[in-house]
Amino acid sequence: MNDDFYFIIGLMSGTSLDGIDLVFVKFDKKNYKDFKILAAETIAYSNAWKGKLQEAISFSKDDLLLLDIEYAVLLSEEINVFIKKNNITYIDFIASHGHTILHQPDKGITLQIGYGKVIAENTQQKVICDFRTQDVALGGQGAPLVPIGDELLFSQYDFCVNLGGFANVSYQKKAQRIAFDICPVNIVLNHYVQKLGFAYDDKGQIAKSSKINEEVLAKLNALDFYKKSAPKSLGLEWVQEIIFPLIDASEKNIPIILRTFIEHSAIQIGKIIHKNDAVLITGGGVFNDFLINRIEFYAEQKIEIPSKGLINYKEALIFAFLGLLRSENQVNCLESVTGAKKDHSSGVIFNK
Repeated sequence: MNDDFYFIIGLMSGTSLDGIDLVFVKFDKKNYKDFKILAAETIAYSNAWKGKLQEAISFSKDDLLLLDIEYAVLLSEEINVFIKKNNITYIDFIASHGHTILHQPDKGITLQIGYGKVIAENTQQKVICDFRTQDVALGGQGAPLVPIGDELLFSQYDFCVNLGGFANVSYQKKAQRIAFDICPVNIVLNHYVQKLGFAYDDKGQIAKSSKINEEVLAKLNALDFYKKSAPKSLGLEWVQEIIFPLIDASEKNIPIILRTFIEHSAIQIGKIIHKNDAVLITGGGVFNDFLINRIEFYAEQKIEIPSKGLINYKEALIFAFLGLLRSENQVNCLESVTGAKKDHSSGVIFNK
């Protein structure tokens, strides 16, 4: 045990299936804002794992239980390699988000696979995981969870936006943290560009070269979700039930779909951060230059791009921080963000 610092490994796997993000972070116990990412890496999924995670939404209960353990074994193996590669000799604990398979909070359902007990046994480290279930049980959305980190680690920004599978935002309003999912981003863009044989649209070049389907754009912007007030969150189920059928019924040309959806995302994101110059924007979508260009157009504001480390690993960093708060039984889920009955300290702890 170190009296001055926490040393934590944080893990995150997003809905865009970019891979497993691992960070090794040092937090000052007296000032959490004084942190340092000591090592970080993204482990790409094999095609077999990517396919399995994409299909898991339709698995039976027994198959999901098995996948929960198999995925925990995969995480354990990658953590052990990461520890060895970076000569890590001391860890307070591992904080793992897992991978979201089911998220229907209005039905009381949320599932992030990667069973913490298996990870603890296979790494011989304390593990804190399953951050969403308690919030859903308390009537919350179970998401987004990152805003407590935005508030305590990045308070110098008016808005914190993450462009991952979904775009989400958090900001301070009248002494309360407000946060919600804005719209889908990479979960849709990657789905369509993969039909052309690419993992993603590099810098948005394919989209940029095409034109907008104005009819599809209007239908997307008119969806009921955008009329709801926060707290609100999105999941893969919503995209499969609403977005894909809407697009597929009206447009088959992939470049046009990509161009149209970038415009849709930019409109939704731009209106949230309109004319504000204190925006922290992170996540894989930041590398889509054309998306950023269109967001800037609708925000009527130049967006400052942070360091590559922060872009790639902010969410894994904050899940390490959520584990830290849980280990001290401090609040890490905010009622104002998720809509739960109360602020609370969420996460299940498995000792080695």
